[in-house]
Amino acid sequence: MKWVLAILTLLGFSHAALAGPSINVGVVYDYLDGNKSTYLKRVFNGGDSTAFVKVNVSEILYKPDGSYEEVPLKNQADGAARDGLMASPARLIVPVNGMQGTRLLFMGERDSERYFRVRFIPVVPETEDEFAVSAEEREDYKKSLSAGVNVLAGYGTVFFVRPQNTRFEVKVDNQPQQYVLRNNGNTVVVVDEFKDCSVSDPNDCRPTTKNHVLPGRGFQFDKQQGRVYRFNLVEGSDQKNVEVKG
Repeated sequence: MKWVLAILTLLGFSHAALAGPSINVGVVYDYLDGNKSTYLKRVFNGGDSTAFVKVNVSEILYKPDGSYEEVPLKNQADGAARDGLMASPARLIVPVNGMQGTRLLFMGERDSERYFRVRFIPVVPETEDEFAVSAEEREDYKKSLSAGVNVLAGYGTVFFVRPQNTRFEVKVDNQPQQYVLRNNGNTVVVVDEFKDCSVSDPNDCRPTTKNHVLPGRGFQFDKQQGRVYRFNLVEGSDQKNVEVKG
């Protein structure tokens, strides 16, 4: 998930080239296994200036109707630490053509699966941003970006924290007219690279999709004669290829 924060300078706009940092965080879905508590996420900078990146975390709460809301992290009951996912460090300085990593640490209850949004936001550093740079270095950085049109593009990723006692259990009901996959386990499974194609023309395919099936929910599709459906069913580290004919 990507958004763009455009910092435009009006002088020479029509002739200026895009400049500034250009970050890449790799995959946008990450999974923390039940027997682990930390995860290293790397940020690459392929731009032509240093990237100052804030890492922000919020929790995703899914509702029964499939909608969700994002909420700030809360403290644990004893108030000693946050209840949820934390990034350390939460401020990254990534050099040109370089890489830095932040360690995502989970603290709190893991009786059920939990979900988080992790945002990586490039910024022009200010005093309150808590980057370890001097006032002079901040001003030099601003000047380096003032020559043209600068686009600071950030990413939002989804982070799945599996329960401590992870259990995978998928039930399939393959009827003549419909295919239904039900997740009866306690952690997400992925219907990946789902393809709906014509049997007679392999180039006649609908757009490929990736589908996360949360615990207690299902994935289904209607079967049509002359079509074939293929996907990878991913259960943690296990993956199997599935083909269903209409």
